[in-house]
Amino acid sequence: MKGSTDRRRFLRLTMAGIIGLTLGDQALRRQALASEELPHLAEDNAQAAALKYTHQSPQEDQHCGNCMLLQGNEGDEWRPCSIFPGHTVNVKGWCSAWTAKPA
Repeated sequence: MKGSTDRRRFLRLTMAGIIGLTLGDQALRRQALASEELPHLAEDNAQAAALKYTHQSPQEDQHCGNCMLLQGNEGDEWRPCSIFPGHTVNVKGWCSAWTAKPA
């Protein structure tokens, strides 16, 4: 009886691992391609206008490049932002949702 339980547990863990690897690989692939495929956020976009987004920050020490909401690859000029899904923002930009990265 114990052998049967161990076999079931092994099969469950193996299947969970296979599913996890498959989904994880797809997520990494999507993230790598995300900034290349997403359009740049327009300043006249309704959500951008509501959050006062601009491509050039009016404040020297606050910009998308040092905001904790910015995602994507370090060094890219246009990167995804969690506030504006489906678009990329300029790292020199700013919006009222700006939040400093933790030190």
